[in-house]
Amino acid sequence: MSEQEVVSGLRWNNNVSVAMITLISYEYLLLLDKEVKYVWKRPWSLMSCLYLVVRYFGLFLALLCGFWGGLLYIPESSHVYLRAESRQSFNVPLYSCYILVVIIEWGFSVYFCFAEAILIWRLYAICSQSKLLLYVLVGLFLPIIALSIGTDIYLYSRPNVFSVTEITTPDVKYCTLSFNIGPMPAIYTSIPIVCYDILLVVLAVVILARHLKERREVHMRANIYMVMIVRYHILYFVLNLTNQILLVILWAHIPTPAMSLSELFNDTAPFILAPRLIISIWDTHAQDDCIEVSKAFEDCVCWTSPLRFEQHEMDSVVV
Repeated sequence: MSEQEVVSGLRWNNNVSVAMITLISYEYLLLLDKEVKYVWKRPWSLMSCLYLVVRYFGLFLALLCGFWGGLLYIPESSHVYLRAESRQSFNVPLYSCYILVVIIEWGFSVYFCFAEAILIWRLYAICSQSKLLLYVLVGLFLPIIALSIGTDIYLYSRPNVFSVTEITTPDVKYCTLSFNIGPMPAIYTSIPIVCYDILLVVLAVVILARHLKERREVHMRANIYMVMIVRYHILYFVLNLTNQILLVILWAHIPTPAMSLSELFNDTAPFILAPRLIISIWDTHAQDDCIEVSKAFEDCVCWTSPLRFEQHEMDSVVV
């Protein structure tokens, strides 16, 4: 790598890191007051626990990626000896950099599982809490979890596939990522994940279509929470599809600007969208005149005005 390429990589690294930390910090401050109102001042529930996981675990991963930024500073004392008699040594900072990257990639997989669990729970809610649907979706999701674990082991936990390399400048040393294989394994492993997301979004759209048809027959307005949940399923599907495409692109040898922008999207968008989707439903919920709130499912029984009649209908939905 030439000196000019090193300087360009460092510049892109710094710019992307600043943008990443700024976006995540700004988003955290924007939602903090609503989080206190809807989470910390209310009884605990499954959804509030899932919210805290995606909120703070995502914040941890985003800040870790932001402060690291793809380049990690290496101190001068870079070797220690394993045994004094053998004088065998290994590069401690490079090994630490490798461990850090593995933690980040495994963390992304864990975050993905929790985000998918939220979608499954929402889908279960709008489908009249169908136990059969919940069991089917969870049963199909378990192989996806196993695939994610296998992918992390195969792609991110083997030095011959994924490793770190040292970049030396006149003043300091850095370590950065090095991909030793092409993008095809990442493509193959992303196909089942995308197919599962397609299944979730199709089910959500079908449930909404059936709901809209039933409401039109009685001239009633659609349930706002069901519409919001389906809309968020579609948004998350588009986000996850884009994320999977960019993850595959990162395994190809692409220019530094393209890789930096891809990392900026992957390291910010998922951690911003998932908590915001939950908060937005709670915020809309709080604006309604509710007469009952279930602690188990955060469901709200609200008055919904019809389109053509003056009478009111009582809707119940799990959100």
